[in-house]
Formats: sequence, structure tokens, C-alpha cells
Amino acid sequence: MIAPTDVSSALQILLLATLALPVVGALVVALMPARLDRGARIVATAFAAVTFVVAALLALPTTRDFGWFDYGGTGAPPVAPWAEVDLAWVPALGIDFHVGVDGISYPLVVLTGLLTLLCCGYTVWKVPAGGSGRTLAALLLVLEAGILGTFLALDLVLFFVFFEVVLLPMYAVIAGWGGPERRRAARKFVLYTLFGSVLLLLGVFTVVAAAGTGDLLALAGGYGLSRTTQCVAFALFAVAFAVKAPLWPLHTWLPDAHTEAPTVGSVILAGVLLKMGTYGLIRVGVGVAPEGAAWAAPVLGILAAAAIIAGSLVCLRQTELKRLIAYSSVGHMGFVLLGIATLTVTGVQAALIGNVAHGVITGLLFFLAGAIKDRAHTGDLAGLGGLRESAPRLAGLLGFAAIASLGLPGLAGFWGEAFAVVAAVERGGPLWITLAVVAAVGGALTATYFLRLLRRVTHGPATGAVTGIPGVAPAEWLAWSPLILLTLVVGLVPALVLAAGADPVAALTGALR
Repeated sequence: MIAPTDVSSALQILLLATLALPVVGALVVALMPARLDRGARIVATAFAAVTFVVAALLALPTTRDFGWFDYGGTGAPPVAPWAEVDLAWVPALGIDFHVGVDGISYPLVVLTGLLTLLCCGYTVWKVPAGGSGRTLAALLLVLEAGILGTFLALDLVLFFVFFEVVLLPMYAVIAGWGGPERRRAARKFVLYTLFGSVLLLLGVFTVVAAAGTGDLLALAGGYGLSRTTQCVAFALFAVAFAVKAPLWPLHTWLPDAHTEAPTVGSVILAGVLLKMGTYGLIRVGVGVAPEGAAWAAPVLGILAAAAIIAGSLVCLRQTELKRLIAYSSVGHMGFVLLGIATLTVTGVQAALIGNVAHGVITGLLFFLAGAIKDRAHTGDLAGLGGLRESAPRLAGLLGFAAIASLGLPGLAGFWGEAFAVVAAVERGGPLWITLAVVAAVGGALTATYFLRLLRRVTHGPATGAVTGIPGVAPAEWLAWSPLILLTLVVGLVPALVLAAGADPVAALTGALR
């Protein structure tokens, strides 16, 4: 029988390895000679594969029940997460290198590892024009390190550092390997993100100055912070995370970034980078400032409903494939925000599974959109008609991803959106019932614009752009199959995502009563 201390030590090693492997991999790949470009991409894929396996092993069973964060604000020592490492980083300022994983962060950690692996593997088969594949693969690993660090950080200052690490690599990916307007889109992404970063830094300073600590375990439940401090901090956090998510009306950088980014950039951006915003709103916003969250909840709910309707209406008018998928993210993130805004167990759970489902399905959609655009040399919906006759397998996969994204029961996209509406009804009162109705209407509009997409692209009159295009390559099947499988598995067995987060979500929402 393995002693609990041995299991704990093994999990700590795995936790540090999860963060270290992408960094080491990026350095190794960057130092490889240019003549070994394809070999460097294979090495990057190997590092991404090992990182994914190590991240998945963070859920190794222990000889005791998994512990969870204590959001009760009782002053009692917080319950430890599954795996936790707490090392002195800047002792003079009381800043620690404090990382850990629990049921809220674990699904996103694994999703990050999977999507990075698929994207690195995709670059072995195809490198977008604009630069060396070796450099692109190294940047993907740096992005992975920053995103994983954000999901694992248990210190506010460390959270901020990791949150900012992704800025320059994503700028480089868009500006270096993107479309004709890539530099303008990359600059817009940076400017919006920097605006959010300033507000996040102000929020971190507000909390740390008032509480005397940045430890998220200690701060959970409010840590005795005054209501005014919590309201100010939550307002700063909410706007900062709304930019990253992005949530309406701070979303306008997203369509340009997605349209111009290379396929792998769009997959990482939509799949996990956006989730840093909604995850931060749950972990930092609601966790640290519950009174501020309760104060701002009605406004968040109204903005969420507006995002759902606005995103859907814009999608109904879109004529470009990648822009339509990008704007669909605005609506889907609106459902996630609505779930969070209810501040109920059902709502936060809906947000968590909505995050994962959106990452899986939209990652698949951008893989497919990139493949179609590369083959047809256009993203214009009017020029893509007849895909069903020219490339039936590609058309079938696009149809599968579209109906998953519109929330068909039995597929991953259903649970988050349906239960966000249910949570609003559970919250009760005229405002929340109205928001539930508006969100339900937005769900119907989502089905409308995706069915319109399929009618135009797969069932529309054949065009010259798609005549004779190649079918799905083996490398593409290899990259897309895990996402297809996850869409089915999460849709049929949502407990795979929800079970691990049940206790921490219940503890978090318990602090709001």
C-alpha cells in the first residue's frame, strides 16, 4: 500500500513537471538549428505529449478523499487541493510560488495539454506561411506554459504574471503566421489585452494591500475584506476578465484575431486562452470578492443575455466562415457568464462544463474552418457551396461540429447552455426569469445561424472553389479525432467534467449565502 505522503510527493512532482516541461521544450526547440525544422516540430510535439500525460496524471487517486478549497470565510485553515506546491519566491514582499490543482482547474489543465498536443502535431504535417515551423512550435509551448500557469496559480501576483505571459507569444503567432491583415489584428489584440491587464493589476494591488496577502487559499471567501473593497476589486477583476474572455461589449478584438490567425493560433485562442477570463472570474472574482460578486450579479446577468443575443444576431449577418465561428464564441461565452452571474451551484457548474465544451467544439470548428479555407482559398460562405458533393467527409465533420455547437442534446454543447438557463430560473425573480427567456431565445438563434451555415456551405449550389478539393488527410483525422470523441463523451457522460468540481463549487457558492 502506498503511503499518503508518497502520493502527495508524486503529485507535487507531477505538478511542477506540468509547468516545467513546456518551458524546457520551448527552449530545446528554439535552440535547434534551422535545418532541423521538421525535427524541431516533432520534438515540440513530443514535449507536448509528455506534458499532456503528466497533466492527466494529476488526478491520480489518493488514499484519502480529495480535498477542496474552503470558501467559507470562517478563518479556519483552508483545505488543501489535490496537489499543491508552495515555495518562497519574493520573501521580502510576501510573494510565493504557490500552485495547485482542484476540480475547478483540472478539466481546463487537461484541455490545455490536449489542444497544445494536437496543434503541435498539426504543425508537423502543415506549417502556415509566414515563418519557420520551429519557431511556431516553440511559441505554442510558451503559450501552453502561460495558460497552464494561470489555471494552476494559487497566488494573486503569480496569477497575474502567468496571465500576462501569453500576451507576446499570441501576438507573435498572429502577426507572424496570420492572414493579410495579421499585424492590425495582432495590435488590436495587444491593445485590448493590455487595457485588461492594467485593470487586473489594480485589482490585485487593491486586494493584496487590503488583505496583506495574495494567497488565494487564504483569500477564499473574502478574508474579512470590507464590502467596499470587495466591490471595487470585483469591478476591476470583472472588466479585466471580460476583455480576455471576451465578453460583450469588450469583444471586438476577437473576430479580427480569429480571422487573421493561423489555424493552430485560432484553436489555442478559442479553445483555452479565452477560458482564462471566465476561469479567473470564478476563481479570483467570485472566490476572493463574494460580496462584490453578489453586488454585480444583476449587471453581469444583463450583459450575459445581451452577449447571447448580440452574438447570435451578428452571426446571422456574417458571410465569412472564421468570423462567424469567432462571433459565435461571444454568444457561447454569454451563456458561461450567465451561469456565473447566478452565483448558484447549478450556474457555476454550467459555466465549468460550458468552458470545456466550448473549448473542444470550437477548437474542432476552427480546425475544420482552417482546412476548408486552405483548400478552397476562400472563407466566403457564398463561395463554399456544394462541399457535400466535393468533400463529403469534411462536410459531415463540419455538420457534426455545428450541431454540437448549437447545443444538440447528447453532445457536449448542450449541458452548459441548458443549465445556465435552468440556473437563472432557479435564481428566480422577474429579472432572472426574463434573462432566462432571453437566453433561451438566443439559443434558438444559435441553431438558426448554424443551420444557415450548413445550408450555404454543405447543401448550397456547388461552386468552383470547392470543386476537386482533397478529402481529409490522415494527419487531420489524427488531430481531429480526439475532439470528436470528447464531444460525444462529454455530451453523454457530463459527470466526467462535473463530478470533480461538485464539492469546490458547492463550497464557493456557500460563501455567498
